Amino acid sequence: MSTVVRDQSQELQKQLISGYFDSLSTANEDGKKVVYTFVPGNLTELIRAFDLLPVLPEINALQYGMRQKTGQFILDAEKAGHSEDVCTYVKADLGMIRAGNIGPTGKKLPKPDLLLLSYTGCYTFMKWFELLREEYQCPVVMLHVPYQGDGKISPAHRDYVVQQLKEKLIPALEELSGKKLDEDRLKEMLKLSAMAEDDLVAVFQSAKAKPSPIDAWFGGVYYIGPMFTAFRGTQAGVDYYKLLRAEVEERIRLGKGPITPEGDMNQERFRLVAEGPPNWTSFREFWKMFYDEGATVVASTYTKVGGTYDFGFRHDYTRPLETLAEYCGECYTNRNVPTRIDMLVKYVEEYEADGFIINSVKSCNSFSAGQLLILREVERRTGRPGAFIESDLVDPRYFSAANIKNRLESYLQMIEARRAGGHVSGLEVSP
Repeated sequence: MSTVVRDQSQELQKQLISGYFDSLSTANEDGKKVVYTFVPGNLTELIRAFDLLPVLPEINALQYGMRQKTGQFILDAEKAGHSEDVCTYVKADLGMIRAGNIGPTGKKLPKPDLLLLSYTGCYTFMKWFELLREEYQCPVVMLHVPYQGDGKISPAHRDYVVQQLKEKLIPALEELSGKKLDEDRLKEMLKLSAMAEDDLVAVFQSAKAKPSPIDAWFGGVYYIGPMFTAFRGTQAGVDYYKLLRAEVEERIRLGKGPITPEGDMNQERFRLVAEGPPNWTSFREFWKMFYDEGATVVASTYTKVGGTYDFGFRHDYTRPLETLAEYCGECYTNRNVPTRIDMLVKYVEEYEADGFIINSVKSCNSFSAGQLLILREVERRTGRPGAFIESDLVDPRYFSAANIKNRLESYLQMIEARRAGGHVSGLEVSP
């Protein structure tokens, strides 16, 4: 197996994430309190403003998945009575707890002092934290974020979330930390968030160049790491995205395509848009199927699960609580199907994609619901063909490399035939 190739920003990110897990492993000795929360709608700036440490169980699960260690965790959770149909992030997390709650870097994770359930369109989150509440016997604060049923956030929705911040969450964080909220400090952190968000958007929009200097799905999941976890609102996060943006702009100047685990990608033959999360347990093998064919993902919806910044949202430090409320409501999982379709259509057209691919994740209803409808409608509105493949988040039993590879190759051959003016019956690779 070849050595993984990394650029400077990837090395910096690796250091950031490693340091973050180190700080978690010594949280008890350092007298730090810990808040467990979720990626969509996470309130990292608010948590950090109280000098509390955020822990994101989803990130632990996917990190373990990329290390190909979630299979046994999932089996252990199923032996304990959890269904095969339950989100595999949940089962991986529960299995990890049963195995001693050792984090993906090999260091023990601290128990939560508070569970912050920022509900944003995924009912599984509620059941997940019910189980964690039983396990850890710690308090829970639920921040209920109204769903975008009609595709937008109303002032009443925003005000409802702000009220919860004022009356429930902030008092709970003040009690846990022993500190009153320092609004000026929170504002400074939100300023830093907006700076990093500007650079992240520039990185993703760089994929409009030909060839694209990035892969916005496989590479993109690395880019969003600091933003969607513990580094939004920090100078370290700003520094990372500044470096990343400079690297990407240099790749454009040099006319280079994305960097892959095996080095620079060769000729860009296909430009695709991706819907849904990638598979984590076979992540590198999955990615290789694309870059071996010269296929670059130029835009993806999954990389917006922790914020739809490329549609204009920025944290506004002049309205700290209001902007936090708006951020929660704008996350991808809180958007309805018509709005998701609009996003994909915009991506296909603006990034001049040859087509789009949907990875339907078996255990993630939040993403998978409505995807066949999405496929048909995006095809109808763009005239570009869609492909439909199936896998899972972190359950290796539901990744069939041969099946996915065959579907992807057939799909790309179909695109080539359409370019040549050949007649091809059907526009998608059906499951």
